Amino acid sequence: MIVLGRIAAPFGVKGWFKVQAFGDDPLSWQKLPHWWIAPTDEAPAGGWTQYVLRGCQARGKGLVASLEGVADRDAAQALAGWYVAAPREAMPETGDDEYYWGDLVGMTVCNDAGEMLGEVAGLISAGAHDVLQVRDGDTERLIPFVAACVSDVDTVRRTIRAIWRKDW
Repeated sequence: MIVLGRIAAPFGVKGWFKVQAFGDDPLSWQKLPHWWIAPTDEAPAGGWTQYVLRGCQARGKGLVASLEGVADRDAAQALAGWYVAAPREAMPETGDDEYYWGDLVGMTVCNDAGEMLGEVAGLISAGAHDVLQVRDGDTERLIPFVAACVSDVDTVRRTIRAIWRKDW
């Protein structure tokens, strides 16, 4: 599953809720006929519940949505904190130099000297840019996911080449 965002809070009294989006184009989610939700972003494949999307729209700087079966404010409040996802095959294809976070997790990260820096454990949205959480045993490195720090992403070999020294 590709985690798209998190349900933040109810919006109104008819079951709508605010969504904290984890991607650049959350309005593209309108094209998905179904959303899957779970209480944790690490739920196994069978732990996600499928809902029919009733509506999704931009509201201010955020996104609000409505799912069939979530009919009132109380039902929307019960979902606050839950995660929204979709299977990888349901997602639109990415453009050049675009990646879903879920596709990056688990990739091996090496620097330009060929030194292994670790494996991508997750990503952090830091406002201006995303940050790779790279773990190597007990060591965690936070590497900005920008061209100045990441020179190559090879989705076939599942490797990322970073402009980053091992002792940073």
